[in-house]
Amino acid sequence: MNRETDEKEIKKLRAEIAGHDHRYYALDDPSISDREYDALMQRLKALEEKYPELVTADSPTQRVAGQPRQAFKTVSHQTPMLSLDNTYSAEELREFDARVAKILEGQEYQYVAELKIDGLAVSLQYKNGRFHQGATRGDGAKGDDVTANIRTIKAVPLKLSDKSLGLQEVEARGEVYLPRQEFLRINREKEEAGESPFANPRNAAAGTLKLLDPQAVAERRLSIFIYGVGQAPAALSDHYSTLEALKEAGFKVNPFIRLCPDIQTVIEYCDQWENKRDELDYETDGMVIKVNSFAQQKILSATAHSPRWAIAYKFPARQAATILNDVEFSVGRTGVVTPVAILEPVLLSGSTVSRASLHNEDELVKKDIHYGDAVFVEKAGEIIPQIIKVVLEKRPATARPVKMPKTCPSCGEPINRIPEQAAWRCLNVSCPAQVKGRIEYFASRGAMDIDGMGSAMVELLVNRELIRDYGDLYSLKGGQLVNLDRMGKKSAENLLKGIENSKNNPFWKVLLALGIDNVGAQVARLLAQKYRSLDNLQKATCEDISKIYGLGGAVGQSVESFFAGKKNRQVLEKLKKAGVNMESSAGTVAPQTFAGMTVVLTGTLLKYSREQATELIVSRGGQVTSSVSKKTSLMLAGSEPGSKLDKAQKLGVRIIDQTEFEKMLK
Repeated sequence: MNRETDEKEIKKLRAEIAGHDHRYYALDDPSISDREYDALMQRLKALEEKYPELVTADSPTQRVAGQPRQAFKTVSHQTPMLSLDNTYSAEELREFDARVAKILEGQEYQYVAELKIDGLAVSLQYKNGRFHQGATRGDGAKGDDVTANIRTIKAVPLKLSDKSLGLQEVEARGEVYLPRQEFLRINREKEEAGESPFANPRNAAAGTLKLLDPQAVAERRLSIFIYGVGQAPAALSDHYSTLEALKEAGFKVNPFIRLCPDIQTVIEYCDQWENKRDELDYETDGMVIKVNSFAQQKILSATAHSPRWAIAYKFPARQAATILNDVEFSVGRTGVVTPVAILEPVLLSGSTVSRASLHNEDELVKKDIHYGDAVFVEKAGEIIPQIIKVVLEKRPATARPVKMPKTCPSCGEPINRIPEQAAWRCLNVSCPAQVKGRIEYFASRGAMDIDGMGSAMVELLVNRELIRDYGDLYSLKGGQLVNLDRMGKKSAENLLKGIENSKNNPFWKVLLALGIDNVGAQVARLLAQKYRSLDNLQKATCEDISKIYGLGGAVGQSVESFFAGKKNRQVLEKLKKAGVNMESSAGTVAPQTFAGMTVVLTGTLLKYSREQATELIVSRGGQVTSSVSKKTSLMLAGSEPGSKLDKAQKLGVRIIDQTEFEKMLK
């Protein structure tokens, strides 16, 4: 194919992928499968690698860009991002309405009521219809420049729709949040790693957006709802029509917005969502009520801190008092033992709660948890709530403190506290709970994606001794499955088909599914890219792996330890014999212009993300490290280089700019 044809395909792919991103992340209405989407993205990446001069900032491949930062720059908001006054009752809402009516002196007016998303407020600047800058609210006048992190949020359009008349130059404002299921996933991983979990999705979202490494931000899958603009274009006269225009432009706007003729309608809408909020996949702590007309908003004006034309209605706190009757200790796939409180059943947010997470030993000590304690529980975005407070005044005289067990509740082997962690871990790799957890993780959607292989099926297969590890999945026969409870011939065929199809997963997904400590999706991709096959990775030392940019000693130690385990090697042999894909797909071998070189990147690259530049160097025989030393062969310096440049100059390291880098790629 010639360049002209490829260039047309690049433009078509970008538009197609952007459209699918909008349908999936903004409209929640995907039209293609994940695999079809991945194929489009891989094709675009291949073409952009072939023609690096055609890469643009608004390409879908450029969402994760830039190097880890030392700190965020401070930026000023063109229009202050004011906070809202809070109300807590229908009576206070009516008082707000009376103040509005008094100032508007008999004018008719409407309200817009919308869900108050419990996240982090941000400002998004667009120039010529393209995303230019993202900033946190900060103190309202100034915030942190988090542009690189905002770019990783797939619900943020990098290029606005051509339909967005009047919004090509706009400051959109929204709330960055973490979906509940993503919050649960992150906390599970933290607990398995022996780390303290996030208290709630809002803290997790705020903490994620302030991470210095965009790669780490991308792994946490933040989302956003746009709720307004800094200054509305002249063509738009009210808030409701502005939200409609923002949707047309490609922004994700919350669908539960109501135009209300009076305050009574607002109150009824607030009552409705107070009872329905648990149905959502994100946290909402109330409603925001705004006078609809911009002209009337101007009349109402604002104080130094908050507008007079808007107010927040806060839902009652989702807490309940109950008694801690007992504590169970569960074991995860990595052997981490987690205490779970067994509570006197209590109604909380429309559902009966009888269990609550206690996380780890440090939490037990910090909260001074005793058997029989009177406690307050709260739903902090979790399916299993948390104990937030012990009522010491009600503690029984005979109450005993809750302590971690000395042996594993699943297999009975001694458990050990991991140095510098809060976690206690069972080290018996044959522990039944760990075996089930590893198989379930292997088959999960994010890993091998075996349809029908959920926790109940895994438990059934393990209990019937049909499988002992995930390698055994590939030797299952239809005759074994049809005899299981509620498993007919058709269900058995579908399950076996799912297992068979999983053999063709990309190598990085297979690596992820192995469940190696510290190897998440991003690390698995880097390892697959660097080593290309399982055999090559097995030969790599901890030191080799630690030198890969974005990784460190912990990853190297985990990988080396995994392959050193005899049982792990036996399971890998089962996977190989079954025909599971153990290598990255072969592509055109690039010229080895960086062969034998150790390269350090510094500054911001215009045409490539940090990950892309690393891929290009590694695929051409080089090695990318994060620090400058006498062993450094080459430094690629982008704009605004850091202190690494000074050190490289002192050591006499060869330094190239982006133009020279592109010449070396050809």
